[in-house]
Amino acid sequence: MHEATGLARALDLDVRAEEVVRIRKPTPATLFGAGKVEELAALVRAAEAEAVVVDDQLTPVQQRNLEKAWDAKVIDRTGLILEIFGRRARTKEGRLQVELARLEYERSRLVRTWTHLERQRGGTGSTGGPGETQIEIDRRLIADRIVKLKAELEEVRRTRGLHRKQRQKIPFPTVALVGYTNAGKSTLFNRLTGSEVLAKDLLFATLDTTQRTIRLPQGRPAIVADTVGFISDLPHELVESFRATLEEVGEADLILHVRDIASPDTAAQAADVETVLKQIPAAEGKTRRVLEVWNKIDLLDDDVRDEVLGAAERLSQTGRAVAVSAWTGQGIDALRHAITGLIDDEPEILLTVPAHRGEVAAWLYENGRVTARETAPDGDLRLTVRLHPAALGRFERLYPDIPPRPGA
Repeated sequence: MHEATGLARALDLDVRAEEVVRIRKPTPATLFGAGKVEELAALVRAAEAEAVVVDDQLTPVQQRNLEKAWDAKVIDRTGLILEIFGRRARTKEGRLQVELARLEYERSRLVRTWTHLERQRGGTGSTGGPGETQIEIDRRLIADRIVKLKAELEEVRRTRGLHRKQRQKIPFPTVALVGYTNAGKSTLFNRLTGSEVLAKDLLFATLDTTQRTIRLPQGRPAIVADTVGFISDLPHELVESFRATLEEVGEADLILHVRDIASPDTAAQAADVETVLKQIPAAEGKTRRVLEVWNKIDLLDDDVRDEVLGAAERLSQTGRAVAVSAWTGQGIDALRHAITGLIDDEPEILLTVPAHRGEVAAWLYENGRVTARETAPDGDLRLTVRLHPAALGRFERLYPDIPPRPGA
């Protein structure tokens, strides 16, 4: 109920009343039984409500019948989330994805919007159904628009693919932030990158994927991507429509699963995120690595915080969890080191750089991670370096006179 009212308030709705309804067996016509429909009608009238939000998926028939019974607009969970997404989308890609999801959702609900054509009749003495011709025209227009949107989104996916290939030429590892909506992903993103992405205590405050480059310990650069928040029973239409965006998660070298550890529903929220992650295939040849980030430890009571920190410390030994407060900065350094440990899997190589070849050392510091440095008596630099295979290939082409040797 807390989440449902949060979704409603995210649309700036004034919530006048709320009620949990137990359903033994769904009624095909109205979802609720006849007695409960009448009882809720009285509640709607008493609250002078203009809209009723049902935190479940309604069939078009159920939605139409409930609107007649309650004399108010009825919005189901999918429609509510789509409306929020429609308001929050800022980029062209985000708007395309939301529009596609909305059209897929509305396609089966056209009959609700064409009652003004009930008196329409077919020609040559035959009788047509209410609004039959107009509905068919509208369905065709929607189908055509869906085809066009899918083509545009396919172009978006192709462009993203090209961008990913360009990024792979500059071998920076990618880290994707995922998590339940309002778990603090954008706040953590801002803390890690020094950005100012919108971060509010609001469900689905940010939708569009944002990427920034950060420097990890030992100077290694990495790309961090802030993605759309997940939610329980995320509409299938949205998962399908946002596939171009969610591909960033599948391509990531590391996924940071940000959890609101202070929420009483943190375990259930984590399970919902994992359910959505299973629908996003990992890129070919990549092993999915997930690090849980237990956020908002600053909101925990002292005794609970000590318990959570102890559990996170044990799990951090195997690279499974880190406890942080994105708001205060507590634990962020430990998180940076944990990220480095999970993506820093290239073998070490040994290089001897002549004293007069300063540009070589500068190139290695820019494109790799120098883990050890020693100056020989003759002034030469002996460096221990980690290089991505693509960067190592470039180094060998640029500086064939400085052969690398395997590290220990």
